[in-house]
Amino acid sequence: MTYIKVPMDIEKRSFEIIESEMGVEKNRFKSHEMPIVKRAIHTTADFNYGEIIEFSEEFMEKSREAILGGCKIYCDTKMIVNGLSKKNLERFGCEAYTLVSDPMVAAEAKRRGVTRSIVGMERAAKDPDTKIFLIGNAPTALFTLLEMIDKKEAAKPNLIVGVPVGFVGAAESKEDLAARDLPYILTKGRKGGSTVAVSILHGILYQLFDRKDF
Repeated sequence: MTYIKVPMDIEKRSFEIIESEMGVEKNRFKSHEMPIVKRAIHTTADFNYGEIIEFSEEFMEKSREAILGGCKIYCDTKMIVNGLSKKNLERFGCEAYTLVSDPMVAAEAKRRGVTRSIVGMERAAKDPDTKIFLIGNAPTALFTLLEMIDKKEAAKPNLIVGVPVGFVGAAESKEDLAARDLPYILTKGRKGGSTVAVSILHGILYQLFDRKDF
């Protein structure tokens, strides 16, 4: 049995298949949006992402500015941190981190009777070097970030990737994000997740340099 063995060739062929099967839906995306959409579909094998993903007008410009400036990237799960390409973030001086497993965050969350995602976001959003937020799991993290921005307790980020998954608050938190004048990428409805958040950032990151290998 013959099959493709070279990683970049597998990815290239996968993207060719995705684009050929997207149909007319692909026509609604701009050239810098399509690599992100294809990566989300590639990660999930779900063409519905071509219908539910939504971009703000200035997300690419703001994301590029933050990444090229060597920003910190806050993730609402350790899975997102682990899934991101460390090598390619480091080439721009960027660092991805999360606070959900921090003992002090866990203790405060328990004392207050709230999620660790809320407390972690409260701390991360006050860090001026954290300019990109990847939220793939917890609607409470996204709600908290938006509330802090509204109250001027946090600066307007360069990018919010709002793709929390689930049945309680996920769709509503994304609707809240879409209603604001912020640079964002989101998925409407219940779908999303940590792997989707990773794929979206990689879809941006890999447009910023000539990627020759994995």
